[in-house]
Amino acid sequence: MKRLFSILTILAIMAVGNTTLTAANSSDIFTEAAVNFVQDDVDASGEEAEESVGFHQELKKRFIEGGPGFMGIVLLCLILGLAIAFERIIYLNLATTNSKKLAESVEEAMKSGGAEAAKEVCRNTSGPIASIYYQGIDRMDEGIEASEKAVVAYGGVQMGQLEKNVSWVSLFIALAPMLGFMGTVIGMIQAFDKIEAAGDMQPSLVAGGIKVALLTTVFGLIVAIILQVFYNYIIAKIDSIVNDMEDASITLIDILVAHKNK
Repeated sequence: MKRLFSILTILAIMAVGNTTLTAANSSDIFTEAAVNFVQDDVDASGEEAEESVGFHQELKKRFIEGGPGFMGIVLLCLILGLAIAFERIIYLNLATTNSKKLAESVEEAMKSGGAEAAKEVCRNTSGPIASIYYQGIDRMDEGIEASEKAVVAYGGVQMGQLEKNVSWVSLFIALAPMLGFMGTVIGMIQAFDKIEAAGDMQPSLVAGGIKVALLTTVFGLIVAIILQVFYNYIIAKIDSIVNDMEDASITLIDILVAHKNK
């Protein structure tokens, strides 16, 4: 639009202050400039549309060529794997707690208000570490050994919650390329069936089957690579939280022992 306004302004000035060109020549110039502008605009928009649509159209085309059977199952593996991975990532991020700050708050509450005040701090804090602290403090009247056993037992429960459904992601990572390889084998079998039926080795007979075979393998590997990245992130996040839980458990026992000795 800016180019159009500039052209119209220049042509208007030329029309008003023109002393050498006739009205017919000015009209010709205006017409030619407008036509050139419209043509350039159409060409530019066509190139942009081709660039933006090209990748999606090519992806859609390759997906259809791979066959709806195996390609659909591979796509389903990707969708389910990503759904579980995103759910785990959100859960793990919400489960992350500043263990040092929590330990300081629990220790101060123990000094000022005793076990009930410390349990109230744990109730108001989210995450598995706060839950472990609550279980340990709740059994401190039974002795340090009882608190330690409660911390260890409930720590195992919280670890199971952190690892929930992660095995499904690893299943989809293994399943996607296996389905791709199965599509490869089936595509090759179809290609050899065509050769056997025709009784002649022609490239056009086997090209389609081999292409289907390669496409299913490629898409299966792509799905596995994408899910593997999320899986490794989830495992690293779980390991980090578990390490914090172990350190926090040791700190809690030290706090309880110090409180008992007073």
